[in-house]
Amino acid sequence: MSASPAKAYLLHAAVIALLLALGFVLPDYHHGVLARVMVLAVFAMGYNLLFGYAGLLSLGHAMFFGAGLYGAGLTMVHLGWGVVPAFAAGLAAGAALSLAVGFLALRTTGVAFMIVTMMFAQVFYLVIFYFGAWTRGDEGLVIAQAQRRISFAGATLDLTSPSFRYLAALSLFAVVLMITLAVVRSRFGRVLVAIRENEERARMLGFDTFANKLAATVVSGTICAAAGAAYAILFGYVGATFASVQYSILPLLWVLLGGAATTLGPLVGTLLMFYLIDSSGDLLKAWLPDWNVSYLGIVGVALVLLILFFPKGILGTVRQRWVRWLP
Repeated sequence: MSASPAKAYLLHAAVIALLLALGFVLPDYHHGVLARVMVLAVFAMGYNLLFGYAGLLSLGHAMFFGAGLYGAGLTMVHLGWGVVPAFAAGLAAGAALSLAVGFLALRTTGVAFMIVTMMFAQVFYLVIFYFGAWTRGDEGLVIAQAQRRISFAGATLDLTSPSFRYLAALSLFAVVLMITLAVVRSRFGRVLVAIRENEERARMLGFDTFANKLAATVVSGTICAAAGAAYAILFGYVGATFASVQYSILPLLWVLLGGAATTLGPLVGTLLMFYLIDSSGDLLKAWLPDWNVSYLGIVGVALVLLILFFPKGILGTVRQRWVRWLP
């Protein structure tokens, strides 16, 4: 049973309202963590559009996040651009890169597509070091606080302020969440699902599967670039680590945990993974202060349990077993 449009949009509006309310009551530490989670959940939402709905497993989405990150960061540091034009530069960089990569990588399928995207991402990662005089490689670039402000009509919005940073992260998350919901409920979204389920049949029905997959890649890459640009602006740091293979695997993990092809799954998976890693380290220090045990051990056990009891991710399994109208 599918949800009516009003029911689906109401659910998403309620999630946004809850996050807004939490911004006023959370302690400072969790306030900052949740702002970071919302930005990275946008990254996961972009990945979910390609992987969850179009069925394309990419291991190169860190390059799109990195394109937005460096598109915004380099223009602010080296050209002195303001927040708005720098964010636009990050979006443009991500859109252009995803169009070029998609045009080439989508000529392959399956495992080959996964490997090709990973190779493109590795090239992007190495290019960052090749131009180390501007990017500073692993050391990275720090964006001055004075540049992370927006002046408009005599008022100044200081994105270095925790409150404004949280609201900016929430605004980006809310906009992308609603765009994602609209996309997946549209004709285009249904075509992507048809391609995921049986591309040959979709082609026989007259759909241009290459064009639709390319469009999905560009939309996905642009959303990931928006997350990267926002991360650079809101947290003031740009570094090569964010373009490494690890950052291509993380959104896949977040999406699988929360539920692939669910609009709210990326947020649930990102939130769970952040607090699982954070709390497991504290538990080990409290329970086993003399043991040299990695927090990843607890994370690994938790992930195995989740896979056993929630094989389609948390929201994916909830939708399958109990709430079938979840989008």
